[in-house]
Amino acid sequence: MKTTSLLVVVGMMAMAAAAAAASHDYGDALAKSILFFEGQRSGKLPPNQRMTWRKDSALEDGFQIGVDLTGGYYDAGDNVKFNFPMAFSTTMLAWSVLEFGKSMESDLQHALDAIRWATDYFLKATSIPGIVYAQVGEPYGDHDCWERPEDMDTARTPYAVSKQFPGSEVSAEIAAALAASSIVFRSTDSTYAVKLLNRAKTVFVFADRYRGSYNDYLGKWVCPFYCDFSGYEGELVWGAAWLYRATKAPNYWNYVVENISNLGSGRKITNGVSSSGGSVTEFGWDNKNAGINVLVSRFINKINSNSSNPFIPKADTFVCSLLPESPTKSVSYSPGGLLFKPGGSNLQHATTLSFLLVVYSRYLKQANRDIHCGNVVVNRATLVQVAKGQVDYILGSNPLNMSYMVGYGKNFPQRIHHRSSSLPSVAQHPGKIGCQDGTAYYDSKNSNPNELTGAVVGGPDANDSYADSRSDFVHSEPTTYINAPLVGLLAYFKSNSRSF
Repeated sequence: MKTTSLLVVVGMMAMAAAAAAASHDYGDALAKSILFFEGQRSGKLPPNQRMTWRKDSALEDGFQIGVDLTGGYYDAGDNVKFNFPMAFSTTMLAWSVLEFGKSMESDLQHALDAIRWATDYFLKATSIPGIVYAQVGEPYGDHDCWERPEDMDTARTPYAVSKQFPGSEVSAEIAAALAASSIVFRSTDSTYAVKLLNRAKTVFVFADRYRGSYNDYLGKWVCPFYCDFSGYEGELVWGAAWLYRATKAPNYWNYVVENISNLGSGRKITNGVSSSGGSVTEFGWDNKNAGINVLVSRFINKINSNSSNPFIPKADTFVCSLLPESPTKSVSYSPGGLLFKPGGSNLQHATTLSFLLVVYSRYLKQANRDIHCGNVVVNRATLVQVAKGQVDYILGSNPLNMSYMVGYGKNFPQRIHHRSSSLPSVAQHPGKIGCQDGTAYYDSKNSNPNELTGAVVGGPDANDSYADSRSDFVHSEPTTYINAPLVGLLAYFKSNSRSF
C-alpha cells in the first residue's frame, strides 16, 4: 500500500507539470548550461570564445609573487577565484561527462573545454611542491566594489596552504577534480590525462600528509564565503575515491574503506567555525558524504570484500531522505514541488542532489535492485522521476512559469546579481568603470545589459516566489556549482525524455 502511495504521489507531481515539461528542449538548455562557464572565465580568453561581450581579465594574477595564476573561473557574481568551490564544480563537470558524455553530442567538446579551462588553472595552482593556492583575490575589497572583471583594481592577493599551514579540504578537492578529469581526457588526450592524474596523486598525498582545515589559516579571507563547515575528512575520502576510479589501485580503495568512519566522527572548532562530518544525506561544495556513497556504490560489488560495506546502505538512506513520500524524508518541498534544504542559493541543492539520484538510478539498474525506505519499496524509475521534476521546475514548470536559467524560455531572470552581466560591456563602454562607479547600475531597476546565457540563479523562495532583484543575491546570484551537475542532468534527459 505504501509503495503504491509513493508512486502515485510522484506520478501526480509529474502530471501537474506535464504540459509545460513536454515543451522543454533539454538539448537547448544543455548547450546554454555549458555556455555559462564561458561567462565566468578569468584570464586571457581564447579565440573561440562564444560569449563575446566578456573580455580578458586578471591577466597578472600571481605575478606579484612570481607565479602564473591566470585562468580559472570566477565562482559566482563576483570577481574572486575561490578554488574550493571551483574544484568541486570541475569534479561535477567531469562526472557529468563520464556518466552522460555520449548524450552531449556536439556539446561534448564545449564541456571538455569547460573542464580544461579549470584543470589548466589547477595545474598552475599546484605547480610548486608543498604549496596549493586556494584563492586569488581579496574578497572583502572585491565585494565592496561593483565593477567588471576587465576593470578590476582591487587586490588580487594569492592565498595558499602549505605544509606549515595546511588546507586538506581545498587540496583534496583539487585532487578529486584532477583525477576525475584525467579519466575524461584519457581517450582524447592521453598525455594530458597522465599529467592530470600524476598531479592528482601528488596533491592528494600533500592533502593527507599535512592535515588541517584552511579555516585555521585562511579563515579571515575564505570565511564567511566558503568556510569549511563539514570538516576536511570528507574531501580526503572523496579524493581517494576518485583516485581509485581513475587508477583502480588498491591503496586508494583501502584508504576509502579505512577512513569513511571519520566522516561525522565529531564536532570541531576551527577559527571559530564549528564543523562536523555531517549527514550522509548531504552533498555539495562543502560536504561530500552522499556523493562518496553514490560514487563508491558503482564499483562496490566488484571489490573483493568479506564484510558488509557501509556505502550502499548510506546511499539508500540518502535517497530515502529526498523522496516525497518516504517515511524518512528530511527535505521539504515548495507548494510547486521544488526541493528545499537550509541555506542560501537553494538551486544548488536541487541540481546536485538530483544528479546523484539519476546517477544512482543507473547503478541500481546495473545491480538489478530496488531501495527500501522503511516499508516503502522504491524502484529506479522513481528516482529519475523526482530528479526530472526538479529539472523541469528550473526550466519553467513552476507556479510562476519562469525559467531560472538565463536565456532559456520566454520568461527568465533579468536582473541577476552578477557584476559583468549588469554593467555595460567593454564594447559598449570602453572607458573604465571604477569600484564605486558601478553602484548606479547595481541599484538600477533595468534589466542587465549583457545576457549571461545559461546561468542558473539561486532560485525562488520556499513559497515559489521570485523577486528578480539584483540586491537579493541569495536568490538572484548564479554560481558554477549550480550549473555543473545540471550539465549532466540535462544531457541525460536530452536522450531519455521520451521515456516519460
